Amino acid sequence: MPNEPDAGRARRVTVDPQGPVLVEGPVEVVRDDGTVARSDRFMVAVCTCRRTRTPPWCDTSHRRRTKEGEPGRPRDDCEDTP
Repeated sequence: MPNEPDAGRARRVTVDPQGPVLVEGPVEVVRDDGTVARSDRFMVAVCTCRRTRTPPWCDTSHRRRTKEGEPGRPRDDCEDTP
């Protein structure tokens, strides 16, 4: 929007090949159905793996889980959010 104070300022986008796309906020994401998701945070993580339970925002569901006390051993489930 041209009337917003930071309208001419470029937004920084950081792509993490192992995770989400990080975007300097505030951010509006237009979904496939035309609805808009807005975040006023200074930095947001946009999910690219589609495993998130909070679309379009990343909830770290893409990370491999390990059982406590067993470093490096993957868990069978990804239901927990850290």
